[in-house]
Amino acid sequence: MEVPSIETFLRDTASAVAVKVLAALAFWIIGRWLIGRVIAVMRIAMDRNKADPTLTKYTGSIVSVALNIALVLGILGYFGIQTTSFAALVAGAGVAIGVAWSGLLGNFASGAFMLILRPIKVGDFVSVGGVTGTVQEIGLFGTTIVTPDNVMTIVGNGKIFGDTIQNFSALPARRVERTAQLAAGVDPLDAIERLKAAVAKIPNVLQNPAPEVDLLDINLLGTVIAVRPYCHTDHYWQVYFDTNETIVRVAQKAGWPAPTPAQITRLVQAG
Repeated sequence: MEVPSIETFLRDTASAVAVKVLAALAFWIIGRWLIGRVIAVMRIAMDRNKADPTLTKYTGSIVSVALNIALVLGILGYFGIQTTSFAALVAGAGVAIGVAWSGLLGNFASGAFMLILRPIKVGDFVSVGGVTGTVQEIGLFGTTIVTPDNVMTIVGNGKIFGDTIQNFSALPARRVERTAQLAAGVDPLDAIERLKAAVAKIPNVLQNPAPEVDLLDINLLGTVIAVRPYCHTDHYWQVYFDTNETIVRVAQKAGWPAPTPAQITRLVQAG
């Protein structure tokens, strides 16, 4: 090939490559701008529907990654690069990662549903996944719970969403369950009136619903009185311990004897 022909070939090839590079840059810039607009519109729509900010952020990130991959594949195809093998490689890697991270992805999906359905929220006192405590943070993969003995515990969202959820803060009132064992000589009806009046004076005990003080059982020691005041979850343990103290004070003030097992003596005559 003569020198002029080589120069012409190189010039034409360089021109074609330069046009494709400029076109690819233009596609990249315009594509990135369009992706940004799509993400912005999606976040505005989710904010308008009062979606959780964490869910909005991570959903936007996932959509952004997917659209950027599609943009790169489109640009490679424009250059004439066969993207079929590349796409198959990406798909295969995605399947392998999905199998390896199935538990993590399950936690991610459960976290997304929790953020949408909101069975629990930060600050709630709950029992989930075998752990009881106050919700400190709801993440996309795990939920942080602080137990009553001040231990930070992280529970996978998949375990929470797939198991029973008890939310003690969902309702305005929670019942405290206590009992008072009386001796056989104590009048249970008088005891009920005394306990009902005393329990109603405990701080943070709700008057609506009113405390429940009823005859629960009868056994060999005497009668058993159920003492059940209502309070907000934030005051549960204070009312719990104050109720115990109130039962003791009422018994001491009324002079009730301590319940003791009855002794039965049998005399057997010889012969």
